[in-house]
Amino acid sequence: MGSIEFKSPQCDRASGLPYFTPANNPGAALNPTDPNTPTLFRPLQIRDVTLKNRIIVAPMCMFSSEPDPASSAVGALTDFHVSHLGHLASKGVGLVMIEATAVQPTGRISPQDSGLWQDGVDSAQLHGLRRVVDFVHSQGAKVGIQLSHAGRKGSTVAPWLTPKVRKGRASVKADEDAYGWPADVIAPTGGDEYKWAPGNIQFCAPRELSIPEIQGIVQGFARSAKIAVQAGVDIIEVHGAHGYLLHQFLSPVTNRRTDKYGGCFENRTRMLREVVTAVRSTIPLGMPLFLRISATEWLETHPVAAETGSWDVSSSIQLAKLLPDLGVDLLDVSSGGNHEAQQIQPHSRYQVEIAGQIRREIRSSGQSTLVGAVGLIREAEVARDIVQGADELGSFIKEPEADVVLMARQFLREPNWVFAAAKKLDVPVSLSCQFGRGLL
Repeated sequence: MGSIEFKSPQCDRASGLPYFTPANNPGAALNPTDPNTPTLFRPLQIRDVTLKNRIIVAPMCMFSSEPDPASSAVGALTDFHVSHLGHLASKGVGLVMIEATAVQPTGRISPQDSGLWQDGVDSAQLHGLRRVVDFVHSQGAKVGIQLSHAGRKGSTVAPWLTPKVRKGRASVKADEDAYGWPADVIAPTGGDEYKWAPGNIQFCAPRELSIPEIQGIVQGFARSAKIAVQAGVDIIEVHGAHGYLLHQFLSPVTNRRTDKYGGCFENRTRMLREVVTAVRSTIPLGMPLFLRISATEWLETHPVAAETGSWDVSSSIQLAKLLPDLGVDLLDVSSGGNHEAQQIQPHSRYQVEIAGQIRREIRSSGQSTLVGAVGLIREAEVARDIVQGADELGSFIKEPEADVVLMARQFLREPNWVFAAAKKLDVPVSLSCQFGRGLL
């Protein structure tokens, strides 16, 4: 185990801020081209954006924005988000992903979700996002934002208000008196059977979207992407996972439509393809575009899959091969979240193995779409081996399982994870001026 080398601080003023703070760049390898520097700490260029390392803060919903639709600050990021995300940026990550951010008011998971639908240079949503972006940039990290629509999983209460269900089922619905929209929760297919989700919890019964409404949501994604660009965001991610709206369209379990948005694979992927195309055409050519999917619903052995089919790894591989033509640069591989009967047995590699399988299929087809691995990645050695290509015994294999690692809860437990990983892996890195003394 090595020690972290402290690069002499530069006290130049960080640009783009109305107050003084040193321009920091923590977590950057001091010798990135050294053969002994693990891939985890090597820079990665995606279009015109260069990440200083391969460590990404995955989106984490904080349910901490103004919920009142009558307030001009509804959905805006606040001082809390500057503190939360800015702190992680100051601790050395290469990219900070801002939580699932709704493209429409009824696209929020909860009334307290962040949103990005307000047009205008004076909007609170634009101002709040720009403050986060500016501070994260001052700490040497890049900023991404995950654009989302909750669909049938919308109008719910914050998780700390959700009952802990052991037997039976419990409602998580946010009614009108809690700023919810229970009568306007939408889905590919409506009805009471679509109000149940993993965890024995009950959502609002959704109504079915019309085609004009689908087209409005597609344009909503494009509008939100445009606002994000105005705020200075570096990367856009489209959220197509975890049982939210785009995943609901992908899955035959939740999409029973008989029009051009339902039925066959081409139709069920149509809305996602339209969203990605609209976002790609809105953002600069040099801006990376990510897509998060649930690579499997974990329903392969459940009777519902025999009845309707489900979204599985083979479906994800088929979709992955369409992504280069859609302008997607990185596929963020997660899983689950769409059906109450999902059968998951989480362990440290349960999603990493799937990411690796998809990446191998992408490469074997001659494509270069990057892949992100997420889920229970906690140890430095594990993260190193995922992107470097090593088996459990440390013997290097030909291909890595992913190009970047994304972590969420581990950063809540251990904000200093990047510095701790650098020390474990004997990688000299840059530290922030303010915190460096405590990490020598």
